[in-house]
Amino acid sequence: MTALTEQRARLGLKRFGTPFAVVVVLAVLFLWLGSLTLDSIEERTLNTSYLVERTQEHLILTVASSALVALLAIPAGIAAYRVRSKAVRAFVIGLGNIGQATPAVGVVILLAIVWQTGFFTALISLVAYCFLPVLRNTLTGLEQVDQATREAARGMGMTPRQVLWRIELPLASPVILAGLRTALVFSVGVATIATFINAGGLGDMIVNGLKLQRYPVIVVGAVLVAAIAVLIDWAAGLVEDLVRPRGL
Repeated sequence: MTALTEQRARLGLKRFGTPFAVVVVLAVLFLWLGSLTLDSIEERTLNTSYLVERTQEHLILTVASSALVALLAIPAGIAAYRVRSKAVRAFVIGLGNIGQATPAVGVVILLAIVWQTGFFTALISLVAYCFLPVLRNTLTGLEQVDQATREAARGMGMTPRQVLWRIELPLASPVILAGLRTALVFSVGVATIATFINAGGLGDMIVNGLKLQRYPVIVVGAVLVAAIAVLIDWAAGLVEDLVRPRGL
């Protein structure tokens, strides 16, 4: 019973410890903010409507880019794996490297120069920057499936497509989801620079605070970005646990 109790305690801490810690940090942040005497510039930024609007923009950009990465990178990884050609795999990974090897600011500004500014440019920049982790983890996860398991599935009469969907993808899902989890956290951080091309988000607060030397604005923006990153990582971890095949 002691071991079971300890296991339940660890599970409870994993499920509720992170959001509780984030709530405590945010509560301390806003208590501290309430104790300050804000000037007119700070009051225009540090109010509920502005904070909610910027946070919504940041979340929409992050979630949309991560969804597109999942829709594009996972099928690309599966296709490269099915081809079983080293040249094709090197080409696909090379394309992913192009986005991530370039600094995030460079990707955003370059696309804004050659195309336009705004939300969709920032979205494409994030997709390009976060494409590689999911692509690479998809390939790695599929390649790590035990060959004997594949042979056993084929021996039972499964077609290659059935082996992929019923055996390989479920067994590779923890590694694939780990890559998607990394992309989500990347997106939260990189989305802050979307402000440079008029795409909104919490980066507006941080940049405006730096320009105007309003440190409460900088602190609030930075803490909100960190809180979103931590909560998204926590939620992605719960999803990993839920979809993980039993016994892994």
